[in-house]
Formats: sequence, C-alpha cells, structure tokens
Amino acid sequence: MIFVIAIVTMLVSWYVSNKLKRKFEEYSHYTLLSGMSGKEIAEQMLRDNKIYDVKVLSVEGRLTDHYNPSDKTVNLSPDVYNGRNAASAAVAAHECGHAVQHAKAYSMLELRSSLVPIQNISANILNVLMMVMIFGGLFFAGPGALPIVLLIIIACNLVLTVFALITLPVEFDASNRALAWMESRGVTNAQEHEMAKDALKWAARTYVVVAIGAMAQLIYYVMMYLGMSHDD
Repeated sequence: MIFVIAIVTMLVSWYVSNKLKRKFEEYSHYTLLSGMSGKEIAEQMLRDNKIYDVKVLSVEGRLTDHYNPSDKTVNLSPDVYNGRNAASAAVAAHECGHAVQHAKAYSMLELRSSLVPIQNISANILNVLMMVMIFGGLFFAGPGALPIVLLIIIACNLVLTVFALITLPVEFDASNRALAWMESRGVTNAQEHEMAKDALKWAARTYVVVAIGAMAQLIYYVMMYLGMSHDD
C-alpha cells in the first residue's frame, strides 16, 4: 500500500511540476510592458515595503528561487533575475513576499522556521529507518521492535505533515502579497497579471501535492499500527 501511495504521489507531483515548467516557459515569452527585470521588480517591492536590509542575488539553476531568512537574501535564478516577462515578475515578487512576511513577523512563517530543525531531524531518522527496514535490520531486532519502530515512523511523519501543512498558508500568503503589490504598483497590466497569477497558482499546487502525500503516508502508518494493536 505504501508503494501505491508513493507512486500516485510521484505521478501527481510529476504532472504538476511538468505543468508548472510549461506555464513558466509559456509566460516567459511575454515581455512586460513595464520592461522591468526580475531583479528590478524585487528591489522595487522591497523598497515599497520599506525593507532595506535584504539583498537580491542571482543564483545558479532553474526554478531555484528562494528567500533565505538567515542572511536576508532574495535568491533568484538567472532566468528570473534577468528576465523581463510575466513569469520572472511572478517569481521575483513571490520571493519578496516572503521577505515582507519576515519583516512583518508573519506568524505562520515564524512557526515554519522554528520547525525546520525538527523537520530535518525527522527526515533523517526516517531515511535511516527505511534503510534498516529495506536491509532486514528489524529481523535481527526481534518481533517486539516493529511496534516501536512504527511509533517512531508515525511521530516523524506527523512532524513532516505538520510542516507541509504550515507551508501552505506561507506560500499562498506570499503569492497574494506579490499579486496585490504588482497590481497596485502597475508592474503588470491586466493580461500580464493573469499570467503571473496562473503561474503562481501552479507553483502553489506543488506544495499542495507534498502536503497530501505527507498526510497519506501518515494515515497509512497509523492504520498499520492500529491494525497491529488490534491483532494483538
């Protein structure tokens, strides 16, 4: 069953990711009437929100754009940093949306940031346990080890699920801030705004898929544990 969940999640994730790439490719051909680059849009949005301690940097890769709260940098991929189209505008403004969240102490972003260390530890524990199970390590530990291992797996998956769910409002809010600012500032016209909105909608769906997948795995292991307890 867990393999079915993994395969279904992988296929849906592939579809959404592929759709996202196609959308960004399509909208990258529409040059903004304003002529602003992703870098210029990011810097303008930061200034308009009175944020002067965040740097806008170019980083290698494609769709590697992110905001780093630890060093206060908006990191944009070359296509976004230099791009002057609806796709680059959407991404640049979205990442600045996270910078605005940070500056205004947005509660969900702060909660998500506080969970990052716990999330990383949980993911590492799961990786180790999966390797042990794959290579039959539990066989040598005895039948009494399985319920304990399942409880640990459930606890780790619970952390990953909570983290994935908290990520959703953080991402949606950043997109909403970006779209509202672009519209009010006149960075995009009506057609360009709809393109940016559509691109960010598909980007958000990638996080929805992750959250659904995390919940499905959590439910699976909980049901497995309950079934084992019932058999006992």
